[in-house]
Amino acid sequence: MFLLACRKVFQTIFVLLIVSVASFSLLKLAPGDPVEIMLGNEYSAEAHASLVAELGLDRPLAEQYLTWLGHFVTGDWGTSFIARADIFTYAVVEALPVTLTLAASALGLAIVVGVPLGVLSAVRKDTVWDAGAAVFALTGTAFPSFFLGILLIWIFGAKLGLFPVMGFVPPWEDFWGGVYHMILPAFTLSTYFMAMIVRLTRATLVEVLEQPYIAAARARGEPGWRVIWIHGLRNVAMPLVTILGLQLGALLQGAVLTETVFSLPGTGQMITSAVLGREYGVVQAGVMMTATLFVVVNLIVDLAYPFLDPRLKPT
Repeated sequence: MFLLACRKVFQTIFVLLIVSVASFSLLKLAPGDPVEIMLGNEYSAEAHASLVAELGLDRPLAEQYLTWLGHFVTGDWGTSFIARADIFTYAVVEALPVTLTLAASALGLAIVVGVPLGVLSAVRKDTVWDAGAAVFALTGTAFPSFFLGILLIWIFGAKLGLFPVMGFVPPWEDFWGGVYHMILPAFTLSTYFMAMIVRLTRATLVEVLEQPYIAAARARGEPGWRVIWIHGLRNVAMPLVTILGLQLGALLQGAVLTETVFSLPGTGQMITSAVLGREYGVVQAGVMMTATLFVVVNLIVDLAYPFLDPRLKPT
């Protein structure tokens, strides 16, 4: 088990190195001169050359990459010339908690709603409940997050005035205020994943409920809730965790649009502003941060398999 964990960790580090090379190289090929943007409209050739030398942009690309990677690993990410703040503080301390709060709220809401609906659809197979869950799942995947967010803002914010439509309140400072401000963004982001969980839970549970050990549990006189929620969902957990781990990229992608629609100062909004302002350092920090989240979550999912299914434990 320990050797397996070490191998997975080394694979994770290797993948992150590849991502770092790709993000560094692609941003170097992007149009626009960040030095010109930093200096403004009027500057001298001497000022331009001095800033290029100060930033190390006149060095070979390999040396620039190694220098940037060394600084990144040690937490020296430079300074944002638009936000006028240290990039590490701007990205990790200010923006990342907003994105993690949004993603965790959306994922939690998707699981809390999606799993019971999927169970209901499987248990009431070929009934009106099953049809209703199927309609909900299809509707949830049909609406893009940005369109659904605008629709919710118009109905529940502008028309009914029930929820705030922008801004972020940290739940660790004001829990109920944070929950109140996060309801519409979390529901917007969770709809697609909610529908996906409903379909996956139904499809897996329908197959599981036909297995002999389920019939044996019922023959022993175990309550119906225990047969479904203990014996049945135990075998749904592995494909559900796998799909959620693989869909983290889509969750972060949806968070970018959701943060933009609801004006949340998260990582997505930070990367969007940095791309428009040609702040390569901020973009690289955002890309590496989201890539690290994605790879680490998939590492955790891989390491969780033996605990979800003891048959996968190495002998």
